[in-house]
Amino acid sequence: MSTPRSLRPRHRLRLLVAALGVALGVESNAAELDVRIEPDNRALRENVENYIGDLGDRDAEELLRYSRIAEQQAIKALQALGYYQPTIDSEITEGENPTLVLDIQPGEPVRLRNIEVKVEGPAASFERFEVLRDLLTEGEVLDHGEYEAVKQRLQNQASRYGYFDARFTRQRLLIDPEAGTADVELTFTSGPRYRLGEVTFQGDAPFDDRLLQRMVPFDSGVPYDSELIAELSRNLQASGYFDGVRVDVDPAKASGEVLPVTIHLAAREPRTFGLGLGYSSDVGPRMRFEWTRHWVNPQGHSYGIDAELAAPRQNVGAWYEIPLDPPLTDQFRFAGGYQYEEIAGTDTLSRLLRVGPEWHSQLDSGWDRVISLKWQREEYRLGDDSGLSTLLLPGVAFSYLESDNAIDPNEGYHIRFELAAAKEGLLSDADLIHSNLMLRGLTTLWDNHRFLGRIQLGANITDEYTQVPPSLRYFAGGGQSVRGYEYQHLSPTNSDGDRIGGRYQVVASAEYQYSINDRWRIATFIDQGNAFNSLSEPDPHTGVGVGLRWVSPVGPLRLDLAHALDGDGGFQFHFSMGPEL
Repeated sequence: MSTPRSLRPRHRLRLLVAALGVALGVESNAAELDVRIEPDNRALRENVENYIGDLGDRDAEELLRYSRIAEQQAIKALQALGYYQPTIDSEITEGENPTLVLDIQPGEPVRLRNIEVKVEGPAASFERFEVLRDLLTEGEVLDHGEYEAVKQRLQNQASRYGYFDARFTRQRLLIDPEAGTADVELTFTSGPRYRLGEVTFQGDAPFDDRLLQRMVPFDSGVPYDSELIAELSRNLQASGYFDGVRVDVDPAKASGEVLPVTIHLAAREPRTFGLGLGYSSDVGPRMRFEWTRHWVNPQGHSYGIDAELAAPRQNVGAWYEIPLDPPLTDQFRFAGGYQYEEIAGTDTLSRLLRVGPEWHSQLDSGWDRVISLKWQREEYRLGDDSGLSTLLLPGVAFSYLESDNAIDPNEGYHIRFELAAAKEGLLSDADLIHSNLMLRGLTTLWDNHRFLGRIQLGANITDEYTQVPPSLRYFAGGGQSVRGYEYQHLSPTNSDGDRIGGRYQVVASAEYQYSINDRWRIATFIDQGNAFNSLSEPDPHTGVGVGLRWVSPVGPLRLDLAHALDGDGGFQFHFSMGPEL
């Protein structure tokens, strides 16, 4: 069987030691190996070098005595790759370091002739159990590593799917070096498939067993699949309740081919505190504070406080969360908060108090859904006008994310839709339907060429637009909107030129990125959009530019230089960070 090529660093180590010896004025006698294959075959040469390994500090005489052993090692290395009739000549050359030279003519290889790979027992009728006979092809050169790999993959499948009594009842590799042929006979008998039994929890985790059982992704009695065990472990880790999770499923403890599942849990510290600093060109420097109580009682309730401080916006909020079934995707949350924000300059500001329940759930289709009932009270000033708005907004939001990487995807898309409504007289000052749609897409071609698209749509449907508060109006411009324009710069204005927000918003963006290497990318883009009051006169504004991307461990950092093509023109720098989707 072929020796792993990872042994080759020994040669580099030997050269490093020799170089150090020269630097210190110490004579180096490290012997060297020179393998010559005719005709040249890199795989054979590397395998011979790996089998023989480091020759050490042998002198010429010691090397000569060792040459017979080296030849035997070379023969094994050649046979591992199917060459059973080599001719090997060795000689010792002297110079600065003695060298063992192996001249090898590998001869004709042994090729696979008759291949029979069978699976017997219950696994033979299990459609997900692969027979793998196609991995060995008649006429190909015999590779002992591939032959062993087929055997190992059959055993791995048996372990994954719970055929713990599986074994080879026949395994023969018949080699005829003279004829240059090899016949394979493998019969793998699976035995019965074990089933998963009762799941029990042990350790210092003070949680209700009913909560923990809701994280188990299978029912007692289902056929064993190691992926179910892995999913169970991931669920417990993702709950945020534990520092340590160990799942014990031992076939030796099975009773009647039923495996008990024992989980050892170590609870995490119930409280965590976080403080973060950041910067974006839209809001400038910002500081974020988070305090979380991850579990309050055996039922897994949790609560927390968070706050954000930036020049145009400051907010503080609190929440209380109750896990539902399943607890990782379905929660009932009651949240509230206060926010102060300056919108599109110092002449427009908002003081917003918002509170209400939310029901978070994941549908069978994979969509995330949030049903909410928010009551908000907003005191605001829009230029010379000021007002006080009260709204009770029942709403629903749907989102779906398909991505091949959570931090830096190459392919994927993200869809989000939000709809909320208010009725005058029902704790609300006005009739209002408020909606948003966001679409993002990303694809990568030929490894280095990335194409991103973004569409943002928003609308307020009401006959009393003057009663719509600033937090629900639309403002465009900035690093996450139409680049080339200042943050929230695009908006309808009043008679004094104050930006007061629009009924509607339409923004579209197209971006191309070229990956210079794994960490750095250059980009070019075009953005177009606006916030406006009349669908017949959207008055789109356009920005174009170039950018630089650095893929950090927490996601891409984006620096853009954008030029506004409409209005007063000019250039804007935009800096932001986070996943592309």
